[in-house]
Amino acid sequence: MSSKREREREYERRRYEEWQQRQVRSRARHHRQRIIAGTVVGALVLVIGIAAAVVLTSDDTPPAAEPTTPVDTAAPDAAARTGNGGVVPDPAAAEDRTWTGTIQLAQGPVEVELDGAAAPQAVANFVTLAREGYFDGTGCHRLVTSGIYVLQCGDPTATGQGGPGYSWGPVENAPADDVYPAGTIAMARVGNDASSMGSQFFLVYEDSQIPSDSAGGYTVFGRITSGLDVVQAIADAGTVEGTQTPVDDVIIEGVETQ
Repeated sequence: MSSKREREREYERRRYEEWQQRQVRSRARHHRQRIIAGTVVGALVLVIGIAAAVVLTSDDTPPAAEPTTPVDTAAPDAAARTGNGGVVPDPAAAEDRTWTGTIQLAQGPVEVELDGAAAPQAVANFVTLAREGYFDGTGCHRLVTSGIYVLQCGDPTATGQGGPGYSWGPVENAPADDVYPAGTIAMARVGNDASSMGSQFFLVYEDSQIPSDSAGGYTVFGRITSGLDVVQAIADAGTVEGTQTPVDDVIIEGVETQ
């Protein structure tokens, strides 16, 4: 009898030990599955996070306006210079008169005439920044050679995102027919935002029709009187493939106004 009970106890003991082993294996398996699942979820979160970062910071997205529209942004980059102490210049500084001046590019001088009567805010802004040396050493970062024909300058960061630490508006002296003749000097701005002008401007080297948007046209504040051939030569050299960056480094060495 005792022998039979001992065999039964031994049998139950082995069953219990096997059950324990199965439990251990089961817990280990579930633990591995949780680790794998956590790793997969973590990887997915990482991928989603990276994708979101790319969407938010991609340089491939076009400017606020169409690529054929000169633009500027009001928020200055960390490396941007502050102009006029970050305060919008008084339009009275344009003195309601015609100004003359020279934009000295590395490629040669561009003589200009500025209309302080028709665009007092823009001229006051340009003259004030020029006198401070704000434009000195900055690059003309954008060259458009199709659709419209402009060389965009005035961004100390050369990214299209720089400015003087302030923005202003509204649009002044925009052409009613949206035609900007060769030699026109106009302010760049963000599409559909009339109060986003800062320091960036563009030089038109061939007649261009630039459509107005909900904010209107673009502030024309001057014209090139000599040196259009300098800008044309920069355009003829072309852009870096796949970009609107001029092949030649176009640096403003200085701006004089009187």
